[in-house]
Amino acid sequence: MKKTRINQLLKGTFVVLLATMLMGFVASCSKDDDDDNVNGAKKSHKVVFKAIASAGTNIDVAVYGIDSNATTASSLSGTTWSSPEVTSEAGAYNANVVVNAIGVNASSTLKVQIWVDGELKKEGTSSGQYLSASASYVF
Repeated sequence: MKKTRINQLLKGTFVVLLATMLMGFVASCSKDDDDDNVNGAKKSHKVVFKAIASAGTNIDVAVYGIDSNATTASSLSGTTWSSPEVTSEAGAYNANVVVNAIGVNASSTLKVQIWVDGELKKEGTSSGQYLSASASYVF
């Protein structure tokens, strides 16, 4: 008699637990609007990538792009560099930039920036004689 009572109690507990989990799952998915919450969804952006190096430093190569569309700018020179304005597609996820430079000594610096719709969104820095700075921004 005790065994049947324990079995009934366990079955009842299992049914209640299962019903609670099912109701929780249904409630959590009922207001799920993933399409509206995706970063950058349905909006394009104007993006500019920039690099600024300390005096005497020579910027050499820059790789920049949006999502998997990368562009390489090589044989660069000077202490500043700026990409042409890039318009992202609606729904693009992120922007990335990596710039390499050679400084005059160990105290040389390099800063890269990502500007989105006219606002500075992300910055990355590097210091030393051989410089590589990167930044990534999620829309």
